Amino acid sequence: MNRASKTELAEALKDKFTKAKVAIFADYKGLTATQADELRKQLRTTKTEVKVLKNNVARLITREGKMGDQAKALMDTTVGPTLVAFAYGDPAAAAKVIHKFSTDNEALKLKDSLMGTAKITAAMVEELAKLPSKEILLAKMLGTMNAPITNFVGVLAAVPRSLVQVLSAIERKKGETQA
Repeated sequence: MNRASKTELAEALKDKFTKAKVAIFADYKGLTATQADELRKQLRTTKTEVKVLKNNVARLITREGKMGDQAKALMDTTVGPTLVAFAYGDPAAAAKVIHKFSTDNEALKLKDSLMGTAKITAAMVEELAKLPSKEILLAKMLGTMNAPITNFVGVLAAVPRSLVQVLSAIERKKGETQA
């Protein structure tokens, strides 16, 4: 691969790194082609693209320093065959798929990764995988926001309800005395 094509590839990868919410790195040595295709297929449903990162090209990406010091340090220490999953959608969903796949297939091992320009460890990727989905978190937040309003409506409705119960009791009492 000549220098011009490496530079072109580096620019394309830099664009992917900037667009992705999280870039999850993994060592895929020992993974069969069928397993790699299955991983790609599973990740496609979470708006995640998988690429193999060439170490020399990785160093070209961060050479200018626009991605930050942590990204540069990570790229400089990246050795061996590295698979990168660029998650453009929900980062937790992509992390769940990769974490589950890595537990099912010992050949795939998580590495330190990038969330934006910040370096996250493999343990942090596992923690990200344990988070509930975005939809569940939004539902919990909306439930928490609606709770005070719901309680307030319940309190306001209690006053007329109590009045109706008192009037009903008076009506019953009058009905008993007339009978």
